[in-house]
Order: sequence, then C-alpha cells, then structure tokens
Amino acid sequence: MLVLRPVELTDLPQLQQLARDSLVGVTSLPDDTERLREKILASCASFEKDVQGHGPENYFFVLENLTTRHLVGCSEILATAGFNEPFYSLRNRHFTSASRELNIEHGVPALSLCHDLSGHTLLRGFHIDATLERTRFSELLSRARLLFIAAHTARFAEAVITEIVGYSDEQGQSPFWDALGKHFFDLPYVEAERLCGLQSRTFLAELMPQYPIYVPMLPPAAQACIGRIHPDGQEAFDILEREGFETNSYIDLFDAGPTLYARTSNIRSIAQSQTGTVHPDSATDARGSSLVSNYLVSNDSLKDYRAIVAELDYHAGQPVALSAEMCAALNVTDASAIRLIAL
Repeated sequence: MLVLRPVELTDLPQLQQLARDSLVGVTSLPDDTERLREKILASCASFEKDVQGHGPENYFFVLENLTTRHLVGCSEILATAGFNEPFYSLRNRHFTSASRELNIEHGVPALSLCHDLSGHTLLRGFHIDATLERTRFSELLSRARLLFIAAHTARFAEAVITEIVGYSDEQGQSPFWDALGKHFFDLPYVEAERLCGLQSRTFLAELMPQYPIYVPMLPPAAQACIGRIHPDGQEAFDILEREGFETNSYIDLFDAGPTLYARTSNIRSIAQSQTGTVHPDSATDARGSSLVSNYLVSNDSLKDYRAIVAELDYHAGQPVALSAEMCAALNVTDASAIRLIAL
C-alpha cells in the first residue's frame, strides 16, 4: 500500500534520489543535500507550528510504499508565495497603442516582470516515479495536498496557484530562455534553474529587464513556448485542471510555462470532499460490490497527516468501513474522523 505523509529527516537520502530523477524546471526539489535538509527541517517545523493564518510555512509530503519502505514521490504546499521575498512571474497582456489622426488602434502582446501572485498559496515540487505516472497514485500525490488544505483552511490563502514546467528539449535547451534570460545572465537554462533551486529566483529576477518585452520581437521558437507545457508536466496540469484550476495571464519567468489558478473554496477536492467516521471491519472487501469506487481517503491530522487510495463501498452519512490495513496506513481507529472524495 502507498501512503502520503509528511516528510521526515530520515527521508533525506531517498529524497535526494527523487531530486536527481525529477524534471528540469522543478526548482523546489534541488539535488543538494544541505538544501534538502533545510527544506525538510522547515517542513517539520511548519507541521509543528500553531498558526492562525497563512504565513511562510512549507508543507512537504512524500509518497511511501509501506511494504518496501521506498519513497516513490513527493509534493509540497507553500502556504504563502512571496511571503519572505517577492514571487516573480511574467504577466502576458496586450499593450494597446492608438492614433486618432490615423484612426488606428493596435494591440501587441507584451511580457512584464511582476510579483502580482505574491500572497497566494503555491502548490509545487510534484514528482512521482515513472512507473506510477498516469495511475491513481499520481492523483493521490497531487490531490491529497488539497484534502490537507480542506482540513486546515486557516493555514492557507483564499487562492491557490501552481507553475507548470514549460517546454525544453531533450538536451535541456529552452528556446524561451535562450531568447530572453540567457542574454542577461550568460547561463544555460539548466544552470539557471539549478541556481533557483539552491538559492531563490529573486536575485535572477532582479536582473531581468524591467520594461515590457514585446512578444512579436521574440524569435518564433520562443513565442511558441509561451504557455506551452513540457510533455512530462502534462499529467500535473491535467490533474489540477480537473480540480477546477485554470490558466491565466501569468507565465514562468524562465521557461514560460503556464500558471494555474483557482479560488481555494472552488477547488473540487476541497469543495466536494466529505467527512465521515471510521468503522474498522476486518472482513472489508469492496471488490464484490457493484457500488465499489476508488476514493482518496485522509485523516484530518496535522503533523500525523496520512492519505491513501482505497476501494470502498461508501454511502454518504454512514460510517466508512476500512480494513485493518487501511486503518493502520491512515493511523486511525474506530470512530476517528476521516475525509474522502471519489477519484
């Protein structure tokens, strides 16, 4: 059985292996022992804190195979993007010029450096083992974060965003970066993303042009990257799009990948998840029922948060029959509160 739980310091060696395997552009998962150690300790402290509002907390989760004790994925929630430093993006909007004398009005798309998205909750760090891509466990890894938000809404903002990794080729070349950022830093795309993972995007963003960049002046290959998703980032996009997230006018600073946005209260797994109580049942075997469905199931704990995928014959308003294995994975007992939503 696979379970999603908060990261622990003992996870560091396996987490670093996940970082090595992660997609270029997932800057929140750097392949650096000390940086990962800092992230783990910061996450542990966040789960321990008693907070009444959203602040700088970062909640880091791992997906563990309980049989082998191997980590097969990770994901995070940053409670407030831009809390300690501006969260930079590029705003993609039309700039309109007009001449009354010539009776001409013309709109040109332009990219402007901004930190409009500071203050929103940020989903980031999604990475899953290649053997589990496009399975129900990808849903668990991504959406269980949303069930956590549903259980602890005071810790998060009224809107949630996420940046989807933009296009780069098999050699790690980003046409957008090569056309724009590289002129200001003389760094290849992979190295720029690595530095962002080790430090922050602020020092790079502050060296980016402060004036609008007119899109038609960029090479066609760079223009084609605006809002384009890396093939390996498509699953993360699809899962959240089904949750009600939508693209907006903001793109990533370095590879022009799209930003997804949703009001917290409108997100499917938050708005439609149901709560119930546990009824341990050693004879539970939902496979023989015609009403069986796959559900995401979580407890509502904080530092002991757990989430799994379970096949259940669930009836709203009734106790939820869980096997002993499921109860152990969720760390729940008879009459414990749980939260669930259909896949």
